[in-house]
Order: sequence, then C-alpha cells, then structure tokens
Amino acid sequence: MSTSSALARDDDPVGSGRGGLRAWPPGVARTPTMRISDVLRALRDDFPSVSHSKLRFLEEQGLVEPVRTAAGYRQYSPADVERIRFVLVEQRERYLPLKVIKDRLEELDAGEIELGRPATRSHEPRVREVRAPEGGERPAPVAPAPGEPETEIDRALVDGLVSAGVLRPGPGGRLDETATEILRAASALGRYGIEPRHLRSLRTALDREVALARQVVAPLRSQQSPAARARADETADEIGDLFVRLHAAWLRQEITDLA
Repeated sequence: MSTSSALARDDDPVGSGRGGLRAWPPGVARTPTMRISDVLRALRDDFPSVSHSKLRFLEEQGLVEPVRTAAGYRQYSPADVERIRFVLVEQRERYLPLKVIKDRLEELDAGEIELGRPATRSHEPRVREVRAPEGGERPAPVAPAPGEPETEIDRALVDGLVSAGVLRPGPGGRLDETATEILRAASALGRYGIEPRHLRSLRTALDREVALARQVVAPLRSQQSPAARARADETADEIGDLFVRLHAAWLRQEITDLA
C-alpha cells in the first residue's frame, strides 16, 4: 500500500478527507477490521456474483487497497466496502470501464466531483424476517429483490423443498437471503415442470462438493491461530468461487448443445 494511503488510514479513521487523502466516502470508518469473507457477505445481497477473485482483481487494478496483516492476509474497512460497491454499481448500471471508474474515484478523493456519503448500510450478514409456514398458516411472503415484482411462495412449495432437503430453514423456520433466493429459483423452475423432488440430486451433488472443500479447509480450521483461521476463510471462499466458475462453464457448454 502506498505511503499516502497509509497516512490516510492512520490520520483519518472516519474518512473525513484530512489533507485531501482518500476523501471519499466521507464519514465512513476506515479501520480495517473486515476479512474478505465479511466483505463478500456485505456485498452479496446487491451483487450475488461478487467473488474472492473479483475483489483480488479490483485490488490488482488499484481500485481498492486492503491492509495486509503481518501474516499477509487482507483486511478491509467499511469505507473500502463502499468504494467496492461504487465500482460494482458503475460497472453494472453505467457499463463504465475500470479505468474510467478509477479516474472518478480519484476525482472524488480530490474533491473535484462530489457524491456525498453513501447510504448507510450494515456490514454484517442480513437475515430476512420470513419464516417457513406451519400448518394452517397463509403462504409465507418473500420480499422481492430490487426491481422484482411482489411475490408469494405457497406452503406446498416450501414444504416440498424442505422435504426434498433442498431448502434448509434456520432456527424457528427463519429464511435468510440465500433461502429466499432458493425459493424464487424453485418457483420459477416450477413453471417448466421442474419440481422440488427433481432438485434433490442437485443438492446431493452440492453436499459432496462441500464435503470436498471441507477436507481442504479442515486442517486450517483446526489450528488456533487467527492467521490460520483467516487463511481457512479465504481458502473456502476461493474454492467456492472456483466451483461456481466450473459449474457455469459446464452449463454453458451443455446448454449450448441443446439449442
């Protein structure tokens, strides 16, 4: 990390822009307390495809500068997360190349343009207050993703997914963001005649993948040092990202052959 960035973090813990260094976003904490897994959880509600490798790429391009611990692991601040969010929004909504986005960030840091403070967001995993319905209750409402219409998931679908082992609610039947996404996808697949029982084999295959990843990560998790545990988190994220990429490549290849 550059000397100027280090000074900005030491002298300017809440990003007020003292000395004109790393001025944006203003008023957001710059203390590097978040591991890469924390950053991914904070962003995935809005950017489901964000990955460990994507964050590394943004770092390589100079768009974010996480602090490195003595053991070499990355740590991010809430301000870093908002800068990453800015980059992802500019890519998704304005289709800007990274060089242009980097120039805009530099202009924001220098005070040449002004966007203000980003909307306050929690950097902890968010749990949706939705519960799987019990006997006699009305269908469980599932809040839509941004831009999606209001929808409801009926009890039969929820029960079918749970029975098939495809949906695994938390304590008290609570459904988090991932569970509601599973519900939406399963509901959409139902329009093509794909039922919860058909998804059981997919879930079984996934469980085998998780078991394979666990074998790799377990030796690191068994160690007591914070560095080893941080490495375990990074390794798990990286393996998960590689599995997703592998699945996407296989599916693209096979689905293309169906056309």
